[in-house]
Amino acid sequence: QVHLEESGGGLVQPGGSLRLSCAASGGTFNTYSGGWFRQTPGNEREFVAVVRARGGHTYYADSVKGRFTISRDSAKTTLYLQMNSLEPEDTGLYFCAASNSLILSSIRDASMYANWGQGTQVTVSS
Repeated sequence: QVHLEESGGGLVQPGGSLRLSCAASGGTFNTYSGGWFRQTPGNEREFVAVVRARGGHTYYADSVKGRFTISRDSAKTTLYLQMNSLEPEDTGLYFCAASNSLILSSIRDASMYANWGQGTQVTVSS
């Protein structure tokens, strides 16, 4: 079992930047694909980005392409989400998640991720 814990959220002005971190402990997170999702009240959990376990390929939601960057540290024990040019629509509770059997065609499906953190709040407001 992999335990995930997010950090780095906060209040930021539109156009600003934040970097979220997801620290993994236990299990073998280095062999997992790591993803980020976000959720606001009344909405379903939304895919943001993922980095694949093999090859390190990255994929992004259309809404964040060109603004967000997902990455892992060299040991693959921490997952990051660099968020630039933040917009109010980016506001939400951000979760990191891990999958050890991710199908490429289903990378946006939250049910494919078995391990989740508790979330870190990101609020973009002037």
